[in-house]
Amino acid sequence: MHLSPDDIVLWQYGLFKINATIAFTWGLMLVLTLGSHLITRRLATGLERSRWQNLLEIVVTGIVTQIGEVGLVQPRKYLGFLGTLFLFVGAASLFTIVPGYEPPTGSLSTTAALAICVFIAVPLFGIAESGLAEYLNAYLKPTVIMLPFNIVSELSRTLALAARLFGNMMSGTMILAILLTITPFIFPVLLSALGLLTGMVQAYIFSILAAVYIAAATRSRKSPRTPEPASTT
Repeated sequence: MHLSPDDIVLWQYGLFKINATIAFTWGLMLVLTLGSHLITRRLATGLERSRWQNLLEIVVTGIVTQIGEVGLVQPRKYLGFLGTLFLFVGAASLFTIVPGYEPPTGSLSTTAALAICVFIAVPLFGIAESGLAEYLNAYLKPTVIMLPFNIVSELSRTLALAARLFGNMMSGTMILAILLTITPFIFPVLLSALGLLTGMVQAYIFSILAAVYIAAATRSRKSPRTPEPASTT
């Protein structure tokens, strides 16, 4: 039983090696890229549309709606980043039905990389919204004493994102491997179906948390507008 796809080495030459995490991550990105290209190459604007385009519009509309409900004023501005996070984590769990496939999200290196992406994206969106000076000034509010606490908060939530996703994804894989050794096949099959649902839930939670962090960065660091003076008559 492998605790992580990192343990499965597919090729190695000296210090260089390709494990299952690297192979399945790039394979998953290739599938998503080719799939998006095939679906979007013949988009129609009329009443007659393909089933794939209808499915794509449902997914995109759902993601945009969820981003807007978090509190981001322009949800389509963040659709590329947050939508990609959701699709990657969701697809990583969905393809577990393929024999021999190991979800790359079962590796701490993958979940840490996803969390680092969020860690970098939050200040970038915050700076784009309010400017560099205003964004950095927010770390000093309400007093300069809060600077180290705000920095620790940024780092700790990045670690929490990685650990949460890694723990939830790896636990399902470990339970399935244990049941395969001590129970008939019917229970692992049912657990695999439950794992698909759990994976989609984790994809939703991860992307929503990322949206919440971005919303907090773009709102709290934005300079409040000066109220207009009331007109006198």
